Parts: sequence; C-alpha cells; structure tokens
Amino acid sequence: MTAPRRLIAHLDMDAFYASVELLRYPELKGQPIVIGGSRRQAGGASSPSGEPVQHARLRDYAGRGVITTATYPARALGVHSGMGLMKAALLAPDAILLPMDFESYRHHSRLFKAVVAEIAPVVENRGIDEIYIDLTDVPGAQDAIDGDPLGGVRQLARRLKDAVSRATGLTCSIGVTPNKLLAKLCSDLDKPDGLTVLMADEIPSRIWPLPASRINGIGPKANERLAALGIHTIGELAATPLHTLLAEFGSQYGHWLHDAAHGCDDRPVVTWREPKSMSRETTFERNLHPREDRALLTPIFTRLCEQVAADLARKDYVGRTVGVKLKYDDFRTVTRSLTMPTPTREASVIRQWAGRCLKTVPLDQRLRLLGVKMEGLLKADAAQAEAQVDPTPELPLFEPAMGDNP
Repeated sequence: MTAPRRLIAHLDMDAFYASVELLRYPELKGQPIVIGGSRRQAGGASSPSGEPVQHARLRDYAGRGVITTATYPARALGVHSGMGLMKAALLAPDAILLPMDFESYRHHSRLFKAVVAEIAPVVENRGIDEIYIDLTDVPGAQDAIDGDPLGGVRQLARRLKDAVSRATGLTCSIGVTPNKLLAKLCSDLDKPDGLTVLMADEIPSRIWPLPASRINGIGPKANERLAALGIHTIGELAATPLHTLLAEFGSQYGHWLHDAAHGCDDRPVVTWREPKSMSRETTFERNLHPREDRALLTPIFTRLCEQVAADLARKDYVGRTVGVKLKYDDFRTVTRSLTMPTPTREASVIRQWAGRCLKTVPLDQRLRLLGVKMEGLLKADAAQAEAQVDPTPELPLFEPAMGDNP
C-alpha cells in the first residue's frame, strides 16, 4: 500500500502581540504601533471603558528596550522586531508605543491552539504565536491532495483560519505544503491574513525565484557567503553543484542547503519536545553596579529565581544544574553554572545555588543584564529524591562583605 502523501501546515499569527493590543484599543487600528519597553516607560495605564486613553509616542521613549513586534503600518516605516526603541524613534517618532502584556498574549495563544487541535489534533508548538499542523490524516485531506489540491486543501485551511478568528478575533496566515520547511516559508508569503497552498511540482515556479534568505535556517552570515558565490535566489542555490556547497559550508550544512533549495524536508510534526532548560533574564534600563546598586539588584535576582521556579512547577519539572548569566556594560557576557546533589524546583534552593555561582565571577563592573537558568531537567515524578536545602544562612546577593570576587 502506498503511504499517504504528507500535508503539513504552518500557522503564524499576524503581528500577534500588536494584534492582541488592538482588541483592547480598536480605535488604533490602521495606525503604526510598536510593542516593547516597560509598562512604566511605554505608558501602559488603562482607563475605564469609554474614556479616552493617552498613549505614549515612540519619540518620548528613553531607555534601552527593543521592539518585540510592530503593526504592519509601523513596519512600512522601517521599524521591525529586535530593533532598539531609540533607533526606531528616529524612523517613526509618531508611532504609538504600548507595553507588553504577556498574560493576555498567553491567553490568546492558548485559545487559538485549542481550536486548531479540535480540527487537527497533531500540532507542534513552536512558540506563543506559531504552530505546525499535520493535516495528513484529517478527514478529507487525502481526497483533497489526490483530487483537487488547490480547492480541497484551501477549504481545509480556511476552516482553521475561520476557527482561529472566531475564537480570538485575530487573523493568522497559513502555508500548506508537503513538509515543514516549505510550510514555514509559505506562511510568510501572503501576510497578513494569508493562505498559501503549494505542492511539490510548483517549487521551480513559485519558490526558486525567491531570495535564498527566505529559507528558514539561512541567516545573514550564511546569506553573505552565498552572495559571495553569486547565489542570490533559491533557484540559484538549487542549481549549485553539491560539491561546491560541501566545500564552502561543510558536510552537514552543505547537504542541508542542497536539500532545502529543492524543497526536501522529512522532519515530522512533533507533538511534544522535552525542554532542555528554562531561564529568565532581564536587561536593566540603566547599568547597575553590583555593590552600589545592590539594594536594587538583590530583589531582582531573587525574583528571577522565583520566576524560574514557577516555570518549573507549572510544567512539572525539576532541575539539577543552576546557572547565571551576566552582561557587563562593555557587552562582555559571562556565564557560570553549578550542579546540585539533587534536583529541585524550590525557589529558595535555586536562589542559594545561583548565589554560589555568582561567587565565581567578578562583580566589580556595571551590569546591563542578569539571568538565571535551570538545566538538567527531569519530570518531577522521575526525580529520584527531593533536593536537600543547605542550612547555611542566606546572605544578601551583592553584600560588600563578600569581597571583591564574590
């Protein structure tokens, strides 16, 4: 019996954070909006229904925050996710700046994933705003593939889009193809509110003319190296001899580039993936000195440990290795980690061992960022024993008595 041909969808919510904010402030629809910065700096106060809200403008921002996302009118002005807010203010000074509201984003994320799973239960979670969906065994999918691929598959994809819209009030873009690599690429071809269906025989006409950088996995550095070889489009990459790619990029990445350009990808949709680590970090609005600003840093550090502990508890994990991350004012980054005798998810234990990690790094220079990570994760019911708390009394994190190299 011939195995059924795969039908994989990639669903990507359109400007997700910004779109959720527009549900709260529908009067801002069509305006350039940037999401990022702290609630205090971005003017995040809400008002009773019906009262006008005075929103902050990007030109008034002062700090080192970055854009998390932006509406499409804002993107048309040249701003994009990952760009510093101060730089963005030069390009779009009148854009509205809204703070992030992760509780609301997570709520809408759960809503859209739940309704998709009711139609197609084989779903791979790829983040708060995107998923892969295996449609192969959804009733009618094979008939759509074998009989009327453009009509039948589109009808199935529209069911998903309509369900997401009804559940959330938001739009999404979907790419439906034979594999994950092509689905990811196609979901971005017709944004926002897009629907792209592509079959294998359409790769030369629809995929090969696109820039090579459109393939997920070809970053800026790899794209520069391809350009140096005269390779600018996916079609040019597909036409490049394999031995040339192997010589330039090595065996593993060279083979991958060759396969990707030809639309080959046999990765399955994975419904569950064990996390390797959980972490929390924060970038300060101004550089903080470990001793001069210890009154500020100590509660921040403790809160990071508590947040990691809460993440572990929510997902029912314990961790064996605690790590810290520091970025100094000269952008140098240092990480340290220690493995505990028994795994834990207790905030006090994480805090204590993370503090011990800090004793191994210099704390005589101002900090831009501080982070805490737990690795060596185990499901709680698989842990052999509960971690034992060291009875040594806890000292404040940035205590001068710890010396110059705590």
